[in-house]
Amino acid sequence: MDNNLREGMRWLDQAEADLKTSRDCLNSENHYASAFFSQQTAEKALKGFLYSKGFRALVTHSVVELLEECGTLEESFRELMNHGKELDRHYIGSRYPNFYPSGAPYKYYTKEIAQRCLNYAESILKEVKKYLKR
Repeated sequence: MDNNLREGMRWLDQAEADLKTSRDCLNSENHYASAFFSQQTAEKALKGFLYSKGFRALVTHSVVELLEECGTLEESFRELMNHGKELDRHYIGSRYPNFYPSGAPYKYYTKEIAQRCLNYAESILKEVKKYLKR
């Protein structure tokens, strides 16, 4: 296995662990945490794809930006842009109390929001796995 693929697989491995964490959080009704770990799943999976293609120094945390970059290599990633827009909302909003006008972020999250984020993360991870294989 070449070094680029090895690095990509490291990121994919963590993305899969984050997906499990997102599911666990959903099952225990920690909806805000589930949404955050769904965003992390997508971010790390997409970074894994790009690292496997030789990219380095990926400093963004935006799923949308990563999908745009992946879309320059494989058109199919462009179809997931709306998933990325939803997931990006939860990178900061799920964790910081000053994101919302009142109350802690966890109070704004529902099972439906968390489930939607989980579904979007699974779709992005599935797309990455089509191209990133051992």
